[in-house]
Amino acid sequence: MTNFWKYHGTGNDFILINNFDKELTHSSELAIELCDRHFGIGSDGLIILEKEENVDFRMIFYNPDGSQSFCGNGSRCAVKFAQDQKLIHKNTTNFIAIDGHHYAMIEKNTINLQMNSPLISTIHVSEKELPIQNQSIINTGSPHLILFIEDRLNIIEIDVKHFGSKIRYNSTFKKEGINVNFIGIEAKDVIDIRTYERGVEDETLSCGTGVTAAAIAYHHLYTKSNGAHSIEVNAIGGQLQVKFDFDNTNYSNVQLCGPAELVYQGSILK
Repeated sequence: MTNFWKYHGTGNDFILINNFDKELTHSSELAIELCDRHFGIGSDGLIILEKEENVDFRMIFYNPDGSQSFCGNGSRCAVKFAQDQKLIHKNTTNFIAIDGHHYAMIEKNTINLQMNSPLISTIHVSEKELPIQNQSIINTGSPHLILFIEDRLNIIEIDVKHFGSKIRYNSTFKKEGINVNFIGIEAKDVIDIRTYERGVEDETLSCGTGVTAAAIAYHHLYTKSNGAHSIEVNAIGGQLQVKFDFDNTNYSNVQLCGPAELVYQGSILK
């Protein structure tokens, strides 16, 4: 029998397991089984915490299709879980994920996660049915195609699963896959987002790496001013904040900030 805990970060939900004793043998097959919303527990991902030298823990993340990647909201939930499990005993933590080391700070129920520096590239996606104003690809530990829609109200009407999967599986992205984000600009430094996630292969209520990528893309395409910045990003599941410093061409001190909450706990009987 293995105990699990269910957390969510603005509607992005995850199964978390403390495997410091190494009793659980985990795999892609286990993730597929547990993440299934009809025959399993159901979640946007499986997170395993294990011991690791020189850091507080290693976070192993599986998507619902069994693939592995970095997950921003999952990492924030992992930090809250580590605190609740008393794996960390202070309000800061240092851990390792698939894309390297991360630092996080806990302020009550807000988890401020230090992200790695984003990688920005340009590409043109032609989708005649979408009123695309601007676009960019930002890698924030996971690759994201950011599509700014001309009228932000249009993103309410967009069939995210239809267009997201159409783009994700086109000839350009089919092999590696990509997350597809539809963005509307609400006000200065405030944007709305809807996300199609690879690995989940559907729309999710929130995506931490996508929110971070969207905020960076917004600044890169529309602002580009130096100094410290804070962008509010409204996902379907709630609001997140992305903070960063920009100096001419470099983004640094990128932080994904928002809540992480325990939903329930249970036991896996087999």
